[in-house]
Amino acid sequence: MAKPSFDRADASALLDSRGYRGALIRGQNPALLFEKGVRERITESYYWKEQCFGLNAATLCDRAAELKFIGGTTGINGKPTPFLCLAFKMLQLVPDRKIVLEFLNFGEDEDEGEDEDVGQNGEVKKGEGKQKEGEGDDAENKQDLNAAGKLGTFKYLRCLAAFYIRLAWEPVDIYTTLEPLLTDYRKIKRRLKDTFTLTHIDQFVDDLLSKERICATSLWKLPSRANLEDLDMLEPRESPLGDEVDLLEEEGDR
Repeated sequence: MAKPSFDRADASALLDSRGYRGALIRGQNPALLFEKGVRERITESYYWKEQCFGLNAATLCDRAAELKFIGGTTGINGKPTPFLCLAFKMLQLVPDRKIVLEFLNFGEDEDEGEDEDVGQNGEVKKGEGKQKEGEGDDAENKQDLNAAGKLGTFKYLRCLAAFYIRLAWEPVDIYTTLEPLLTDYRKIKRRLKDTFTLTHIDQFVDDLLSKERICATSLWKLPSRANLEDLDMLEPRESPLGDEVDLLEEEGDR
């Protein structure tokens, strides 16, 4: 008779590579995406044992909405931040794709009606940033509908989802999902070893796409966008400033 599965505060089932039977990411145990020293610090931390015990995708969203900053490890002893602990928890859960996208764009209920305008005939007009009825999941995956910050109220929940996407998803999905976030210019706090600093969501996303290490985590080698375009796996990226550049060129010609 099989033993019942249950969540353990020390995550021993996740860290035991010999008997791990959960979901895989690129053919390996998701825990291996974090370095061994970082994994041990996370599972030994007070925040992990108290705040991350028994979380599922829904309750993790609530916990992530309470985050006040992003970061990796802090202090001389390398204490993991809550942001890093929740990222490791997401690797343990391996949530469904639609759930991760919901994390990316999650907003408060009261924001749902902000982009609605009532016409003269009483018709309700939706904002431009919302998905039209009948559109499939492909359109949702290609662009972040709330990248400009109209929704996605919880900035650090969005950063957590972006960090997980960079760790767990495939290259094409990473580019198509994270690049629209480069238009989100909201300020966020980042925890360094011994101090705090201010940055922006677009800068954090750019670091995810271009750097090899961030938040005390070594990121797997991401193929360059140019290579994926040459293989016809990605369309050439259009800059949001493209129209403005064309106007400046026309004025220059005149």
